[in-house]
Amino acid sequence: MTSPAPTDTAPPQLSAGPRPAQGPAADEGLARRLRALACTAPLHDLDVRKANLAGEYSVYAMAEVALAAIDLVTLNMDFDTGADHDQIVARLLPRVAAQAPRRPAAEHERVARWVLENLINVGSVDRGFRAVYGTFGTDGVYTRRDYDFKLIEEVPGYDGTVYLRTTDEAVNVLVGALDTDVTSAQIAAEVKLEVLINRGRLADAQLAAEQARYRTVQYSETLRRTLEATRRNVRAVDWLHTVPDMIAEALDHVADRYRHENAILTNIRKARDEAETGADPKTAEHKRRAAELVDIVKDCIRRHTQLQSRLLEAGPLFRAEQDRQAFARPTARTGLDLYGQLVAPLLPLPVQSAIRVTDAFFARGTGLRTPSSVRVGDLVDLLLTPPAEREHLGAQMPEPDLIATPDDSRFSEQQLASAMQLLDLEHDAPRRLSGLLAEARRRDPELPYLVALLAVHAASPPVGTAYRQGEQRLLFAVDDGTELDDPEFGGADLIVGTALLDAAGMAAARSEVP
Repeated sequence: MTSPAPTDTAPPQLSAGPRPAQGPAADEGLARRLRALACTAPLHDLDVRKANLAGEYSVYAMAEVALAAIDLVTLNMDFDTGADHDQIVARLLPRVAAQAPRRPAAEHERVARWVLENLINVGSVDRGFRAVYGTFGTDGVYTRRDYDFKLIEEVPGYDGTVYLRTTDEAVNVLVGALDTDVTSAQIAAEVKLEVLINRGRLADAQLAAEQARYRTVQYSETLRRTLEATRRNVRAVDWLHTVPDMIAEALDHVADRYRHENAILTNIRKARDEAETGADPKTAEHKRRAAELVDIVKDCIRRHTQLQSRLLEAGPLFRAEQDRQAFARPTARTGLDLYGQLVAPLLPLPVQSAIRVTDAFFARGTGLRTPSSVRVGDLVDLLLTPPAEREHLGAQMPEPDLIATPDDSRFSEQQLASAMQLLDLEHDAPRRLSGLLAEARRRDPELPYLVALLAVHAASPPVGTAYRQGEQRLLFAVDDGTELDDPEFGGADLIVGTALLDAAGMAAARSEVP
């Protein structure tokens, strides 16, 4: 009996297994939203932790003060410098005081400093925040990832002071956009600004103008970090493709925005001048909004002009840093072999002869020590305080809690001894590495890896160090151009042998040490 042919109207069959995870694109969008949510967590945490402060601080909206602080730092930082810490606190005081006008001014300042220090995350080691989120890989496996970010960071200035700068994450939290392309966000904000001005909605236009200004600051910050990385290491930045393309796009962006903002500035002034004068509150509010918009757009034009000058200086800066770093003189100092040059020659000597060398070494090797200043009051207290009674045997030493270190080495002591026995060619002729690997493979499948490691290390033997330390023989390896024929390893088929060192010369060299 044959079964009927399936039709399009047949009910779908339910899968017995679990539903697979969505594609990488959908999961990337979820990860972006999770990172965006993590950026707002420190602001919400301020309102949660304000109950731990000594005093009644429930009246303060800490997240609101934090957003105001991010706004002030973003607008007060420049391309080369940032915002001053005390200046930001002073500008936050009116907003904090407005939330609790009957509280004392000292409490307002404490709240402002507490919020700003928590945005910097002063209590942590790296002064950053960390969030954990999960993503699905291409194989459908759920993986937890760490997301490290900062909101406000302290950066050193050229004049020795420390400034505050907001990060990209802080700007994204401030303007309400998350992981958005800078150029597209800037164009969208300015088109929105022009439409709102033409419709006379100046209150909404002011918010759009502020968002456009934040995006300009973020674009300048990207260029500043690129130039700082170039000053540190010119090889760490892709100046062949990535940075030239970014500079060209940024110059086109600045030119388009400059023309656009001048046209917007003309329309704002026209709307401001055509507003009727009178006692109508709406007319006065309209003129005030227009005047504030003029200041904001002027600041946008100033920032774009500054960004353009920095973009034009980026090419010469790269060439200057390339010349400086490429032709820098290497250091002429050699490293100190503490064991071979100091410890080994001094151990056979008597104490009277060795102490002269150790005194001279440690007197110059410990560095400078700043003397402590003595106050008269401390000196009088020190002289008048009777000496404390001391125990004859001293204070009791605590018993140390010793924990055995686990042995996580790949090779055992037996394998090392077998490899050293195989490489002991003092009385034999030098051998090829391929023959040593084959013999090691017959002994132990893991032994060829250890033999190859020791042979490669012997390709550049530390002859001077072994000579100073009194070694009698030294393992060496020489490449004569023969290719290694081995199923597991590639490269050169080294010639491995053992060289005997001059024992008489070493004894004479040690006897010359004072």
